[in-house]
Amino acid sequence: MKRDHAAVLPGEGATDYARYMRTDELLGLQRRPAEMIHRDELLFQVVHQSTELWLKLAASELTEAVARVRAGRPEEAESLLTRATLGIRLVTDQLEMFGHLSPVDFQAMQPALGNGSGAESPGWRQVQTTGRQLGVAFADLLAERDLDPTRLSRLDPVDGLHRLAEAMREFDERVAHWRVEHFRVALRVGGHAPAGTPGSPATMLAKLVAHRFFPELGRAAEATAAPADPLASVTGN
Repeated sequence: MKRDHAAVLPGEGATDYARYMRTDELLGLQRRPAEMIHRDELLFQVVHQSTELWLKLAASELTEAVARVRAGRPEEAESLLTRATLGIRLVTDQLEMFGHLSPVDFQAMQPALGNGSGAESPGWRQVQTTGRQLGVAFADLLAERDLDPTRLSRLDPVDGLHRLAEAMREFDERVAHWRVEHFRVALRVGGHAPAGTPGSPATMLAKLVAHRFFPELGRAAEATAAPADPLASVTGN
């Protein structure tokens, strides 16, 4: 029996795929060739627009993770945070596309960007907001259960709090890696003054590389991993 492929969903588009995915609208969001001052504007827009979509998904997962933590269900929040982390990894991976954009070509297309800056990304701002909320919700849950961050490593590895703490550290590491790669691209492609130059975007990015959403977990891990006093066995202390 031949399958009927006629569109049945409401909306514009010749097929239901086009209507559900809104491909006509999506593929019309990039500048048309006649509008471009450089052909690599398409590369630049595709990378950044897809980044906004992945960040939108990451922020959605983080928002739900916050709700699960506040409901006392950290084991459910862990899987959601893992999905958000994967979104950050995919955002990082696609920065490799800028390896095909030369500094000369970027300078040629820069007038088309106006005064735009990646720091104005609405997706990243939402991730920042929800990331901070997750940190607060997690701290509140630890206080409610009378747990110190340094004791998390002593919990059973399958414990929901232990798994969530590990997922939170992984999220921080992925964000830091993204920032490092962004920093590298900014220096190579953007022609920015090196880090340390007042007002340089590279200086701002360099400062952000060390930022962590959940610094208390990093400090707790360092404290737990700190070597014992080598003289303790001799002195009995």
